[in-house]
Amino acid sequence: MTDKKTDIFTRINAPQFLLGVGTLMYAAVLLLDLAPAIELGSYVISYLLIGGVVLLRAIRNILRGQVFDENFLMTIATIGAFAIREYPEAVAVMLFYQIGEMFQDMAVQNSYRSIQALLDIRPDYANVVRQDEVVRIKPEEVEVGDVIIIKPGERVPLDGIVIEGQSRVDTSALTGESFPRNIKPSDPILSGFINTSGVLSVEVTKEFGQSTMARILDLVRYASIRKAPTEKFITKFARYYTPAVVIIAAGLAVIPPLFISGALFNDWLYRALVFLVISCPCALVVSIPLGYFGGLGSASRNGVLIKGGNYLEALNNVECVVFDKTGTLTKGVFKVTEIVPLKEITGEELLEAAAYAEAYSPHPIAGSILDSYGREVLKEQITSYEEIAGQGIKAVVAGRTIHAGNRKLLETAGIPAVIKVLPGTVVYLAIDGQYAGYICISDEIKEDSAIAIQKLRELGVKKIVMLTGDSSTVAAGVAKKVQLDGYHAELLPHEKLEKLEEEFRTKEKGNLVFVGDGINDAPVLARADVGVAMGGLGSDAAIEAADIVIMNDEPSKLVTAIKIAQRTRSIVWQNIILTLVVKGIVLALGAGGVATLWEAVFADVGVAVIAILNAMRVSDITLSVR
Repeated sequence: MTDKKTDIFTRINAPQFLLGVGTLMYAAVLLLDLAPAIELGSYVISYLLIGGVVLLRAIRNILRGQVFDENFLMTIATIGAFAIREYPEAVAVMLFYQIGEMFQDMAVQNSYRSIQALLDIRPDYANVVRQDEVVRIKPEEVEVGDVIIIKPGERVPLDGIVIEGQSRVDTSALTGESFPRNIKPSDPILSGFINTSGVLSVEVTKEFGQSTMARILDLVRYASIRKAPTEKFITKFARYYTPAVVIIAAGLAVIPPLFISGALFNDWLYRALVFLVISCPCALVVSIPLGYFGGLGSASRNGVLIKGGNYLEALNNVECVVFDKTGTLTKGVFKVTEIVPLKEITGEELLEAAAYAEAYSPHPIAGSILDSYGREVLKEQITSYEEIAGQGIKAVVAGRTIHAGNRKLLETAGIPAVIKVLPGTVVYLAIDGQYAGYICISDEIKEDSAIAIQKLRELGVKKIVMLTGDSSTVAAGVAKKVQLDGYHAELLPHEKLEKLEEEFRTKEKGNLVFVGDGINDAPVLARADVGVAMGGLGSDAAIEAADIVIMNDEPSKLVTAIKIAQRTRSIVWQNIILTLVVKGIVLALGAGGVATLWEAVFADVGVAVIAILNAMRVSDITLSVR
């Protein structure tokens, strides 16, 4: 029985309970006709029940040397109201202030839910195969190389490679996209995905601390630490503003009765108290950080992780965007895009000859040819194999001599060929000393790259260029297809940084954004005003160096992030203007003796609630650029 009582009391929120009791007592005193002494005692008790927490906070902060804050303002304003016998107003000011605090807490919790959804991706266990048995252990205890079993409905605990099984996975926690993804053997799989159908065996490739999910958790935890410039300004503003209004209020109470004939101290003290209540800066101090916090949460729900409010605000003034090519504007997966044989043979025969010639090569180009061939290569038919550095391969297959490589290979062998300039890598083939045709292999452009470039221009970005280590021919083809303003090709990593510095020198006052995904992009990401990394398949170094991480590797998500930044700034400035205008009007009315404490309560708590509710709209943004 005792345990049940204890459980009931632990569920009760003490401050809210006291607020409720105090409010009922306050309402009773207003309705009942009580003797003056009982009425005063009842007002004092209801005041302590409602505002006791504020009084304790004010005293505690004063002892710590933090005198001028909203708790101090509320305390001296309400105690002053008691001193001039305005008991109902005194209790009402504290009551409405506490109600405003409740709205504030609700708003913070609402904005926090979108961030908390990301924190919930952390799994509690991993099913590890140990000595032919499946053991359930903590993800932190799993080692690289271990095999884990992921059952339907379970969350993937660590990054790895699928070695057995096929399934569909829900990637929405990381990418913001609800469309499921098919997973098969040899596919990479990231922690945080949810397995929705088949059983998967996964070989772990990263420790828990280095996994995608762990990095995201760190980003989310520390994002709110980095304040936007507007937030910093408001924090500094409140630091000087609060003592200033206390001094002005003190002067308003004391100076007029001393120098104005007929001025009563009680009247001017009342005006000073009104002035104090109105001047509380909580609407600004609470709603502005809440707006940025909501913006960060909205971005995360759209698959974009922003490491701080300062980077969110920086997206409002983007003048130049610089893209990496491979893995950013393109998929980073090489595929056969064109097979052009001579009339003597078919395209299938040309592809087969290339597949046998490339059978032993570890080069990605060889892999793309073998993938396109799609059948088993009978290596016993290959009787001779020679790889010629920088040129290609010479092989003897079933008695036929095959040359497969660049034009230098055929020139060295004295075989005339038709040279092609194409946006990709061209593999020329010759069979028994006769030119047979060519195969073009290129990196596919992402479906939304052109859309992203178009939408960036619509948002006011003045210049969009590309930096790549690939050939000029390939770079020119990509730049033309996605309509870039320019490109720099055949760059080494340090040359990318040099080109970025050139862009810095030519831009005007706006920010420069760099978008990349590779290890070699890390220095450029760190140098840019805002570095954006592709988080799905991007390198660890790029993700660590970046300020923003796009979880589904779609360039168009940068457009989404900029739109969220613009919406966030708009709402934040709506709150600033609303608060300052209303407070300015009521401050003037209060100083002139027109406004009462009731108007002061509205100017403070009412405006704060309106601003907070307005700021909550930021966290509800869900955008698509399609």
